[in-house]
Amino acid sequence: MVEARWYEKIEDQKVRCYLCNHRCLIKEGDRGICFVRQNHQGTLYSLVYGKPIARHVDPIEKKPLFHFYPGTASYSIATAGCNFSCLFCQNADISQAKESRNLFIGKDVLPDEIVRSALAAGCRSISYTYTEPTIFLEYALDIARSASAQGLGNVFVSNGYMTPEALDSLRPHLHAANVDLKAFRESFYQTQCKAKLTPVLESLKKMKRMGVWLEVTTLIIPTLNDSPSEVADLARFIVEELGPETPWHISRFHPTYRLNDLPRTPVKTLQAAWEIGKRQGLRYVYTGNVPGERGEKTFCFQCGSLLLDRFGFSILKNNLVEGHCPQCQTRLDGMGLER
Repeated sequence: MVEARWYEKIEDQKVRCYLCNHRCLIKEGDRGICFVRQNHQGTLYSLVYGKPIARHVDPIEKKPLFHFYPGTASYSIATAGCNFSCLFCQNADISQAKESRNLFIGKDVLPDEIVRSALAAGCRSISYTYTEPTIFLEYALDIARSASAQGLGNVFVSNGYMTPEALDSLRPHLHAANVDLKAFRESFYQTQCKAKLTPVLESLKKMKRMGVWLEVTTLIIPTLNDSPSEVADLARFIVEELGPETPWHISRFHPTYRLNDLPRTPVKTLQAAWEIGKRQGLRYVYTGNVPGERGEKTFCFQCGSLLLDRFGFSILKNNLVEGHCPQCQTRLDGMGLER
């Protein structure tokens, strides 16, 4: 166990964790909502430091990040645990630690070893993904500092529920993030995720102010967050608060985990959401989980020329010229486009 860095000690051997916006009050011997931070005799410990439960080399497009060093590989890691309890979780076997008997399986891997592995695999970045990276931030931050020193980018794939204090600690080592903005109604977050919407919106705005390259993902779930009015409100927030250059990924829902009683999202629903996003002023809207759709390609927002031809997570052709449209010379928004 490694002592946590974001907490305070209070009376009767209780502690207050302030890593995420649950800000759990944890009694001696208990764990927080994420289940991977435990109070032992008045000291809060991370139970997952140096214990990755998953390590893979992924295309950066899988995060999904379409405007951050496109076509490169990202060394992707996760530990067990999550601070959300989403009924539709796609990685419940490792994220919902309370239900797992194999919570901390895996040999210890120090931060420098993660960085060496990423470099040996030819990766351009390290992604903290699959589960919520906030809950293993001590480990992620130590890796990120070492990665930055070696010229690697650092990417969070996150639910955006971290506190401002936690985000401040990541300066200047967080370079890009894809944040799940799961819906735009408090009732959805409360019933489907056991969380709140407002802290996610505040984290998104703070990341933008920090200069982090942001992309946003929304899983469109039939009857739960697919109404045209909610989709429009969400897209309008991205445009007005994060900027029209922020890519928005709208993904198709497939029944999973504890949400098996709803159908897959109709492709026409995604197409309608794509149209709404464009009408609200977003330059880049992408449809996910439907390989072959026009909505997974990148077009110039000025002249409409095809810039990045994709199929799934693969780039079939990169038409950019030093990060610019070859037809009208408009620069594509993003980072690492000129390579």
